Amino acid sequence: MLLAGDTQLVHRLSIPAGSPFRTLADEASHWAGHLEGSWRRADRPFERSLVDITLSYLERLPSSPGDLVLLNQDLHARNVLRATREPWLVIDPKPLVGEREFAVASIVRDDALGLTRQRVQARLETLVQALGLDRERTIGWTVAQTIAWSITPEGALPGHLDAVRWILELRRSER
Repeated sequence: MLLAGDTQLVHRLSIPAGSPFRTLADEASHWAGHLEGSWRRADRPFERSLVDITLSYLERLPSSPGDLVLLNQDLHARNVLRATREPWLVIDPKPLVGEREFAVASIVRDDALGLTRQRVQARLETLVQALGLDRERTIGWTVAQTIAWSITPEGALPGHLDAVRWILELRRSER
């Protein structure tokens, strides 16, 4: 899936939605409530500062969302199939209702699209620009979901942690 295809797909999937889907705010609350305990049980697999940054985003972001649309928590290259009835079909959607800035998190950190500093940072910047997203909120949701999903009983997913660090470098470089 090419990045141009990503933007078209995200735009096409971002339709107004509500009930019966779980909200991004509810999901963020769940992550916030379990993050520190999961991190401790996994034997603190990464620096405490990433937990603190994630908790800060999870506290701030849900309180002022943009327009609520249907979201896919797991939109990455392996869950998008080329098809005949549509150019792309999405499988394994893990649907939520929330703001569009969350929609690109899985794409930004997608190892199938290249997991290097340059590619992760370029994907984030390209998607923000092409979709007209708020950059800081996109960074926040990408960091929050990536960290929340990175912790496993065995530790943490190294690629996820690298992606978060590279994304946070972008944030620091603009200050």
